Amino acid sequence: MNELIPLMVIVPLIAALLISTISRFNTVTKVFTFVVALCLPLIPILSNYGLHYFGGYEPMLDTVSGVIYHPAITYSFTFLQQIFIGAVGLLTFLVVFIYLTKYKKVSGPYLFLLFLGTAAVTAMMLTDDIFHMFVFFEILALAQVGIVAASSIDYSYEMALKYMVLGSIGSPIMLLGIGFLLALTGSVNVTDIAVAVHNGLVDVTSPVFLLSLALIFFGWLYASGLPPFHTIKSGIYSKAEPHGAALLQSFTVISMISIVMIMFRIYASLPIFEVLIVFFSILAMILGVSLALTQTDFRRMIGFLAVGELGFIGLGIGLGTNFSITAGLFQALNEIIITALLFIGFGAIVNATNEVDTRKLGGLLAYHPKVAIMLLIAGLAMAGVPPLSGFQSKLMLVQASLSCGFPEISILAIMVSIATFVVFVKTYYTMFLKPKPNDLNLEGKEVPKAMIFAMAVLLIIVVLLGIFPDMATGGISNFVGGIL
Repeated sequence: MNELIPLMVIVPLIAALLISTISRFNTVTKVFTFVVALCLPLIPILSNYGLHYFGGYEPMLDTVSGVIYHPAITYSFTFLQQIFIGAVGLLTFLVVFIYLTKYKKVSGPYLFLLFLGTAAVTAMMLTDDIFHMFVFFEILALAQVGIVAASSIDYSYEMALKYMVLGSIGSPIMLLGIGFLLALTGSVNVTDIAVAVHNGLVDVTSPVFLLSLALIFFGWLYASGLPPFHTIKSGIYSKAEPHGAALLQSFTVISMISIVMIMFRIYASLPIFEVLIVFFSILAMILGVSLALTQTDFRRMIGFLAVGELGFIGLGIGLGTNFSITAGLFQALNEIIITALLFIGFGAIVNATNEVDTRKLGGLLAYHPKVAIMLLIAGLAMAGVPPLSGFQSKLMLVQASLSCGFPEISILAIMVSIATFVVFVKTYYTMFLKPKPNDLNLEGKEVPKAMIFAMAVLLIIVVLLGIFPDMATGGISNFVGGIL
């Protein structure tokens, strides 16, 4: 059933175009959007693992050199792609469900952007073509800008413009690096490039090859929101609608791991590559939790914590062993689910109070106990408290650091997790446990049931992955073993 592989990209892409066309018919748009969103997590579940060659151009064997070349754009679908595309598809469905129940009149352009972004990250996850990845990386950047600009939050246009300006710098730099790789290898297929590098057909010490690493690495920092782009990345989360922010952070995680796994296959033979990843990841961990501690806007606080969690992902991949990369990718899956749960949960509080300043909130536990309990569990999961999923991935990262001979990194990871716990408990106490301010009116303001439903679904996944981590780690480890 490999015919389903391209449909993972084609379905949301065509849906985006159709929705923008039929958006004047409100009821038809709502029904069509709901059906398409429901299909998104189902397609990767129903599809078999394998490869899809666009245009029917299958790999060709060079009988002289014995090397196999890939002339077509190739999509590779394995367990790793299945769980991440499935997670994004599920999250897209939940976000669309929240949006459709919240607004009587839907916005065609906004739904267009949601589906366009989903199609873009799916293509980035599937493709084995580095230029194809870049094209959808550009599409994703535009979709992210649009989702933020479409928000009704103050200064969202300004934040979207800043992100777009930075993208106009980061994207061409990445494209230039891809151009250097094309000049060196004569191919944009990642497998072909990796084979050329590993067979010694490319001088890995040449200035051009090293410059290509530097340029693509800079683009990766922009895509993932690691320093020096951590402030703008947390900013777009805080200026998007809460359900939009939940989807945006999943886009960031998918683009981060998609690009870094491509770089890993090409540049793993360079010691400086892993050093750079570990350095910027540790920097993100420290800056993320430090800046989160100073925030009074809980949306910005979650944004900085999300940046810090990205550092854990990069740390696992940067250590470069099968176990550490498996831990990093498992952390990425947990980040998508846990951070989305936090954004939706705190978005429910915004919906009920119209307030984002923690200093003006209090006593919410008595009014919204369901949201309070689910947010508490999500925050504990992000901090790495057992037996939740965040604990499992962070424990693996600590063990990976120790096995690689870096106990200081293990200590740092534990300290950052403790600091994350402190940040969340401080915010949680301020919002839910301290006495309610006299000027805060909470009577008659209910949290939408769609948000409660979405939080419950994500919470179940967090608990299941915490109790049964092998559901994800076994398949991820097999994938990692295949590329090492």
